[in-house]
Amino acid sequence: MSQRLADRFADCRAANRTAFVAFVTAGYPTLDATVPALLELERSGADVIELGVPFSDPMADGSTIEAASVVAIKNGVVYSDVLKYAAEARRQGLTVPLLLMGYYNSFLAAGVDETCAEAAAAGVDGFIIVDLPVEESWRIMSPAAARHNLSLVPLAAPTSGPERIAQAAEAALNPIPGMVYVVSLLGVTGARDQEAAAAKAERLAECKAVVESIRDAAEKLGAKRTDLPIVVGFGITKRAHVEEFGAFADGCVVGSKIVQEIGAGGIAAAGSLVRELSGGPLAAVGQKAAFAKAQKSEEQLAAQKKHADKWNFGESVFGGRFIPETLMVAHKELEAAWNHWRNDPEFKAELATLRRDFIGGPTPLYHAKRLTALVGGAQIWMKREELAHTGAHKINNAVGQALLAIKLGKKRIIAETGAGQHGVATAAACALLGLECIVYMGAVDCERQKLNCFRMTEMGAKVVPVQSGSRTLKDAVNEALRDWVTNIRTTHYIIGSAVGPHPFPDIVRDLQSVIGNEARAQMLNQTSGEHGHVTFSNGPGRLPDVVVACVGGGSNAIGMFTAFLGDTHPSKEPAQGHVRIVGVEAGGEHGPWLPDGTETDKHAATLTNGVVGVLHGSRTFLLQTPDGQIKETHSISAGLDYPGVGPQHAQLKASGRVEYKFATDSQALDAQRLVSRKEGILPALEPSHAMHTTMELAKTMRPDQIVLVNLCGRGDKDMLHVAKARGVVIDTNVILTKDEGYATMDGANQGGN
Repeated sequence: MSQRLADRFADCRAANRTAFVAFVTAGYPTLDATVPALLELERSGADVIELGVPFSDPMADGSTIEAASVVAIKNGVVYSDVLKYAAEARRQGLTVPLLLMGYYNSFLAAGVDETCAEAAAAGVDGFIIVDLPVEESWRIMSPAAARHNLSLVPLAAPTSGPERIAQAAEAALNPIPGMVYVVSLLGVTGARDQEAAAAKAERLAECKAVVESIRDAAEKLGAKRTDLPIVVGFGITKRAHVEEFGAFADGCVVGSKIVQEIGAGGIAAAGSLVRELSGGPLAAVGQKAAFAKAQKSEEQLAAQKKHADKWNFGESVFGGRFIPETLMVAHKELEAAWNHWRNDPEFKAELATLRRDFIGGPTPLYHAKRLTALVGGAQIWMKREELAHTGAHKINNAVGQALLAIKLGKKRIIAETGAGQHGVATAAACALLGLECIVYMGAVDCERQKLNCFRMTEMGAKVVPVQSGSRTLKDAVNEALRDWVTNIRTTHYIIGSAVGPHPFPDIVRDLQSVIGNEARAQMLNQTSGEHGHVTFSNGPGRLPDVVVACVGGGSNAIGMFTAFLGDTHPSKEPAQGHVRIVGVEAGGEHGPWLPDGTETDKHAATLTNGVVGVLHGSRTFLLQTPDGQIKETHSISAGLDYPGVGPQHAQLKASGRVEYKFATDSQALDAQRLVSRKEGILPALEPSHAMHTTMELAKTMRPDQIVLVNLCGRGDKDMLHVAKARGVVIDTNVILTKDEGYATMDGANQGGN
């Protein structure tokens, strides 16, 4: 199939023409517009067409294409429809090369080999997959595409170094010759009509250098400089731009401008735009390009597949680095920096000092005697991480990554937050260390966590409400990633949970492991040693039988669990080494199933009812539709309201080492009230889920056994939300002075006379 792609570029070269690559979103603006749009694009001068596969969470796309995807998904388009559009366009006479452009989860959900076979049958020539770097593509997608004679187009960016440039050239030439897509700037897709002249000149020079370096790399691989077509995209909106970039590239890609035009003026208007930008249709001269499918040895294929193995957890499929090319070098640098600084004595000492003096650690171990007596059965012990500064465990990660950002020379910090606790922690860490702080938060979460939003702004952070998607945590992550793609050279992204691409799950786990390390030493009364402390003397002197923590993304849980994962001897009592570990997810209204067994989406129990997919840079369990769209979730707790989970939790579930259960909204509310009234401790809604399961487990156990739960956050932040859930009205119109109070009361009394 890629012969068609090679021939088209040969025709363009023979005509001394810059190939015009046009993008359109499948199913936008209506389902029946796609095939006519494809045909019109070709008639108007498109030499290659990218057919966008709509995805619910397009982290590298700007507002125009994201909005088009939202409309298409609302229209009901699914991945199989995209293939039908391609096949029908071919049947009606489409002749130019056709590439599917999208995100890996869409193709993974359909089955990689199956989707390649079906795409080839539909007349598709290849794929551009935004979040599939070459290392990850070598595992499955590249071999599958090659079996069906499809090109897998790699991307290169201004941040791509020599190693990545060489990989892109090799991937584009072997095993199926195709092309390289060069991202002309740092950022997301979108029109940039107001770009300053100096910025554009810098972009042209930088982009030309990338293009020339790819051609150099192709020559080193034995190809001619003209054998490998290179196209440039992002921010090209005028014929002048096509001519400027076409002076050194083989083709130019235009997407957002076409999508805008088709949305505003329809197919004819989009056709007029393409005719203007492309210079009109090419009179094909029938050039036949040299085309040879490369054959790779089994050893070469095996070596390539192993390339990204280190990004996964153990031998599992979970983890990885599924991100846009723009971020790849930064992640490599981040990985190297963390591997160095995590073992640096001075860095560790500085972190330990901040845990003690700023965060307030070690946080106490607490025997909940009244709750134990009420529940009956096993003893309930709590790791009181809610007593950490800012009210949750999130501060451990925020402080550690802020210190790391300084080591990286980056003074601008971005973060995402759901319940607001990570945002508050990041704002506090940035205020402490003198860093700029921007926090992305779903608009819905801003409403249910107004107090935390105000806390962040009081510490100097800028809070950005995210209006896209479900306007909750996953959308805040998407927006933070878009910011990072744009500002990667100056900005560090402090991801708040043990999610995302490698090495973030490792970094967050390592920084949060202080919770489990302290808890284990406290249980054993270790007053000395690496994790011991002179105050650790009030524990039971033995390991717990069960360790429990709530799981959303999973940072507090992985921080707690890590210290106990090695205690895996089922025949032994805890004092000798065996500890059962249980994670608790948000069951929402009823759990994944209604009482009658009907499945429901009103939950966030990802490990209970999810399937394997790729989201926000890693392969893990997701709540998704059969065609790979990410589902909306529900939880009364904003911090657990997430459709994915950290990849190490996915690996621990798959291995059987950790059990994962769920608690519903009402069970969490009841547990919060019970713990508050029996112990005088007000847990946040997130650990209230874990408290419910802790009490249920304790009921089934002996009085000499122990359940240890991580109380990872305090409930102050949730009080307005909980009050509303309980039907309690709280007047938040605060009286600032006693005089104002007297006036208010006098006015009320007079009104009553």
